[in-house]
Amino acid sequence: MSAIRSDPSVSPSPDKTEQPTLLDVENLAAVIGKRELLSDVSFAVRAGEAVGLVGETGSGKTLTCRAAMGLLPRLGGSIISGELAFAGKSLIHASEREWHALRGRRLALVPQSSLSGLNPTMTLGQQLRETIRYLTPEVDPRERASELLEQVHMPRPREVLGTYAHELSGGMRQRGMIALAIAGNPSLLIADEPTTALDVTVQRSILDLLADLRARLGMAVLIVTHDLAIIEMVTDRVAIMYAGITVEFGETTGVLSRPSHPYTQALLAARPGMRQAGERLAAIPGAPPLPESWPPGCRFAPRCPYAISECALARPAREQAAHGGDVSCIRHLEVAHG
Repeated sequence: MSAIRSDPSVSPSPDKTEQPTLLDVENLAAVIGKRELLSDVSFAVRAGEAVGLVGETGSGKTLTCRAAMGLLPRLGGSIISGELAFAGKSLIHASEREWHALRGRRLALVPQSSLSGLNPTMTLGQQLRETIRYLTPEVDPRERASELLEQVHMPRPREVLGTYAHELSGGMRQRGMIALAIAGNPSLLIADEPTTALDVTVQRSILDLLADLRARLGMAVLIVTHDLAIIEMVTDRVAIMYAGITVEFGETTGVLSRPSHPYTQALLAARPGMRQAGERLAAIPGAPPLPESWPPGCRFAPRCPYAISECALARPAREQAAHGGDVSCIRHLEVAHG
C-alpha cells in the first residue's frame, strides 16, 4: 500500500444518489476460452460519481473493465450470463458497431502501464491528433491536442507534443494516456490502476487530476486499484472483488468503517497504517484460488476466520449489509459487529 493519506482537497464528491445510473453491472459472468474468470460481478456507477474496484491480483478487476468496454472478444472471451448496461441500454448483445459508437465517446479506458499503452513509434502529439480526428473530426486536431494536454496539467504541453513515450516520465506518460482517454468527452472514464509504479508524490498528482477532471467535465470515474488509501481518498462507492465475484458493494465510508465481509475486513486489517512501527503486518493466510480450483461454496471460505461448514455448501446470496450496501456472506452480521 502507498503512503497516501486522506485530504479534503481530493475528497469524494457530494451526494450523487439522485444522479442516473451510467454503468450497471448485474450478476455478470464471463469466460476467456473455456475458463470462467468472472462468475458474479455486480456494481453500478452513477453519473458524475467515482466508484472504486478493489481486490487482490487475479480477482477479475481488469477483466471486468474489459467487459465494460466490450473488449472481451478481442481476448477470445465473452459474457455468458448476467447484465451489462450503459445509460439504461443493455449491451449484452451489442454489435461491434454499437460498441464503436460508445468507445472513446461515452466510455473511455485508461489501461494499465502507460509505457506499453502509448505507441513507441509515434510522438504523443501524433497519437493525440489521430485520436481526435477519429473521435471528433469536426474540431482542429492541433488546437485540440494542445488543449487536452493543458487540461491534464501537462508540463510544457507544446514541447511535449513532439516527444516519444520513452522520453517522458511515468507521470507525464500517465497524463498523456488520460488526455487520449478524454479526447472524445466521455461520460465515464475507467482508470485501471492509474497510479501503479508511480512514486507517492506523482500518485497524488494523478489523483488530484482525476478529481479535477470529474469536477470540471462532470465525468464519472471507475477507478481500479489494490490500494484502500486511494479508495478512501477519492471514491463515493466501492466494490470489493474476490475470485471473480463482487463480495461487497456500498458507500465507501460505510464499507471501510463497517465492513460486512471477512475479506474486506482482512484487507483493511492488512493496511500498514493499522500497525505500529516495527510491528508485524497482518496478512491474509493462504492464497486466492485459481479458476480451475474454485471451491463450490464461498470462495473465500478456505482463508476465512468466520467460516463454518455451511460456507462450503453453496455460494452465498447477496444480502443487505449493515452499512446499507450489498454483501455476500452468510455471517455478515457477525462480521459487521465483530
